[in-house]
Amino acid sequence: MRTGSRATRGGVLRRNNFRRIWLRALAATGLDGVRFHDLRHTGNTLAATGGAATRELMHRMGHSSVRAALIYQHLVNGRDHQIADYVDGRIRREKQPPHGLSGT
Repeated sequence: MRTGSRATRGGVLRRNNFRRIWLRALAATGLDGVRFHDLRHTGNTLAATGGAATRELMHRMGHSSVRAALIYQHLVNGRDHQIADYVDGRIRREKQPPHGLSGT
């Protein structure tokens, strides 16, 4: 009696049985309608919002041009205020005299 395919028991996952296993996994988790490619998109989106540089995204995706990486980096454009605040804070720290000096 067979309890599952080799892939479901840790064997090699083959293209011809992937769809069946994928759909079964989606049904078990209640994620019907999720495409396998959506995992790639989610992973790259999280990497970009986590601070991955363009070159790092390119490496993760296996691309040699920046075009695909920039698709994910548009998501971090909302960080302009965070970046400006960080730069401002660094400049303010550099302007302050060292502790213990009165400056007079």
